[in-house]
Amino acid sequence: MYPQLFQKLKHIITQLSEKYHIIPKKEIRKGRSLKIRDSEALTLALYKQTSTRATKKSVYEDFKEILSCSYKTLVLAINRVAVVTLKLLFVLMRLGKKDAHWLKYTDATDIPVCLTKNGKKHKTMRSLAGWGHSGKGFYFGLKLTMTRDDRGRILSLVFSSPSTNDRDLFRKANKDLDGIIIADAGYISKELERDMFIDGKRLVLIKPQRKMKKLVSPLWAALYKRRFRIEFDFRSLKLFHGLISSLPRSVEGYISNYLLALTSFVLR
Repeated sequence: MYPQLFQKLKHIITQLSEKYHIIPKKEIRKGRSLKIRDSEALTLALYKQTSTRATKKSVYEDFKEILSCSYKTLVLAINRVAVVTLKLLFVLMRLGKKDAHWLKYTDATDIPVCLTKNGKKHKTMRSLAGWGHSGKGFYFGLKLTMTRDDRGRILSLVFSSPSTNDRDLFRKANKDLDGIIIADAGYISKELERDMFIDGKRLVLIKPQRKMKKLVSPLWAALYKRRFRIEFDFRSLKLFHGLISSLPRSVEGYISNYLLALTSFVLR
């Protein structure tokens, strides 16, 4: 019998799929029928990211008697539903935008693809990853820029190389959003604030540097203090949803892991 968490996730995925046609009811496929259907593969993948299971192997051990297939079949099925996961994530973000809070936060975080000492010889993500620097030091990987509202809804996501200009990523992440958007001091730019401003619809507030704090009103200071929420989101994504991993053996595996981690976080 499937665990309660699996049943809960399956119910959510079934409802969303039926309402928004995320997973086609009938698919025309050549050759043998699938051992694991897309809906089941997506549920198993989200079960891995939401539960305490750190690897696909541990998920396979939980379900191998029910699945009656090889471990390789499970891995291929989970990687196969990456496109479905992307569709589901887009649907969830689109729903969040419809009822988004007027106060929003944008920030970026590092996503190492391997240990720093292995960066020079890492091959799998070589074409997409690069060297970057965060508060923890140098890393080899990607950068994730995210916008969320004050209620915790993820509204926008942008993956990029660590060397990509933060202000360009800010513009890309927030081009379709309105309200007050809070960012940290790393985004300071009068040009950015001017370009993003839309009278009566959008205002960008960037946390001032220490020497500028005397110019900040009490209201602005109170809004800046709420920016810690997006930092907590990044912490939760990494610690509890498996966003960072060096286990995948293909680009598809890495991308699938990122999409599943973000989707499981949105469905939390």
